[in-house]
Amino acid sequence: MRAMLKRLLVLGALGLVTAAGCSSTSNDPGSNAGPLPDGASLLKDASESMKPINSATFSLKVNGQVPGVPVKDVSGDLTRKGDAVGKAQLDQFGQTFEVDFVLFEKKIYIKAVTGGWQEFGDATKIYDPSAILDPERGVAKLLTSIESPVTEGREDVNGNKTFRIAGKVAKDKVKDLVPVQSDVTVKVWVKQEGKHLPVRALVEVSPGNSAEITLSEVDKPVTVTKPV
Repeated sequence: MRAMLKRLLVLGALGLVTAAGCSSTSNDPGSNAGPLPDGASLLKDASESMKPINSATFSLKVNGQVPGVPVKDVSGDLTRKGDAVGKAQLDQFGQTFEVDFVLFEKKIYIKAVTGGWQEFGDATKIYDPSAILDPERGVAKLLTSIESPVTEGREDVNGNKTFRIAGKVAKDKVKDLVPVQSDVTVKVWVKQEGKHLPVRALVEVSPGNSAEITLSEVDKPVTVTKPV
């Protein structure tokens, strides 16, 4: 059980960055007029827009398999200091388990479908979820770590008009968010308007195996309390 929880927290890392769940994306041909802006400039703006964020809603969907992340879906709310609340589906021993989780004051609490809340110790010994919104370790860092970024096109993502940007990220630059063993291909969708907040990211670990992340409701009021 403890091994499964370690993986869940790594998942929380992913989810809580960089912030992917069931993200619907469609081409938006009506907005495809005009030249595409420079990818590096967009990512710089997006990174700066992430730095002051204090809370967000996140979701994550794993396509195929991502080593160290035995989950299919996770979603929840996260605060800058690392508190979080949400649900996750984990694949273990050929079965799928759905659990509620709370991260509160650096400790993790798990509630399975058959029982009450249980505390499983200091979460920072396994993963520090505050990394997600940490400008030096989280999504903001990931955005500026994308090498040779190229703006590939315009798309509509969950009602947001976005630019899609692609590039490579060295494993050492993404390891605080995703436990990868080699460099990865990353695609990021940032809003066309305003400060170009990121709304979606796709981390491709290997062909057919990726983590799809979405970020929404930035700076919404989030209250996380200790389970009783």
